[in-house]
Amino acid sequence: MYKQQIALVAGGYSGEYVISVQSAAVIEKHLDSSRYDVYKIVITREGWTHTGADGVPVEVDKNDFSLTINGKKIRFDAVFIGIHGTPGEDGRLQGYFEMLDIPYTSCGMVTSALTFNKSYCNKIVAALDVVNVSRSVHVFKTQPYDVGALLQQLRLPVFVKPAEGGSSIGMSKVNQPEELQPAIDKAFREDSQVLIEEFIKGRELTCGLYKVNGAITVLPITEVVSSKEFFDYEAKYTPGVSQEITPAPVPDEITQRVQETAATLYDKLNCKGLARIDFIWEEASGKLFFLEVNTMPGQSENSLVPQQIRASGRTQQEVYGMLIEECIRQKAESAHK
Repeated sequence: MYKQQIALVAGGYSGEYVISVQSAAVIEKHLDSSRYDVYKIVITREGWTHTGADGVPVEVDKNDFSLTINGKKIRFDAVFIGIHGTPGEDGRLQGYFEMLDIPYTSCGMVTSALTFNKSYCNKIVAALDVVNVSRSVHVFKTQPYDVGALLQQLRLPVFVKPAEGGSSIGMSKVNQPEELQPAIDKAFREDSQVLIEEFIKGRELTCGLYKVNGAITVLPITEVVSSKEFFDYEAKYTPGVSQEITPAPVPDEITQRVQETAATLYDKLNCKGLARIDFIWEEASGKLFFLEVNTMPGQSENSLVPQQIRASGRTQQEVYGMLIEECIRQKAESAHK
């Protein structure tokens, strides 16, 4: 039986490198070795490298995204993208693989780029008019801004975050006017664009979902309860700092609303593969607010989506296999058109 040749890309150029490598290790463990030959390729600014069992690193030929091992050229049937942040979540690798006509497991280039920029994504989601979006301002390092004017436009407290960053790196919650400038400076150390967004007091609910054969599967939702003031990097990745409850202990009507809204956004934003959409439920008003779309959600064992997959009664091996088969099927389908 022919085993499909799968490239699993990990690493990346951002502060999320470590998390990406952890995610990729979990993905590799859960890919069915009887069906797939998996080659993990670590992407850094220094090079794109596969290291085999013999410990010898082999550089990827970027002209056709192939490996040559022991004189044999390996071309890939599909790529499983396991990179959080740039260049695996922001559309750059997606565009490269599209140009080479190699199928991959995540959202397409345009959707990846759009959802990666939180500020532009907010504007599109607000225009879709299916969920509330917090008021925000988008500032650029290259353009002058006035902190006093920003404070007049928005009501404190606010969240200040890099527009194109993940894992809450460079993020701050600002309660007092004098805290705003240092928070902007901190975010600018991570990115050249910053999103300043009004804080919504409520419960954080998140929902993973994927699409196979035209049908969206919406996973059970999770409530994230952080003992920190917000779900920051430490709360996300330090055991015991936050509590993640799947399925979320909320009324059925709220579960249904989160799942339906997530499915609508997944469709309208033209998502593919496995994505996770985060919300805040403002209990006082009953309103649901959009937070963000993750087109490459964390896959380490204690990450949110693997918890949701297990709660749905499926295994990661099943879901990852479906994602690979789906992207290969879509390529075959488009070739016959």
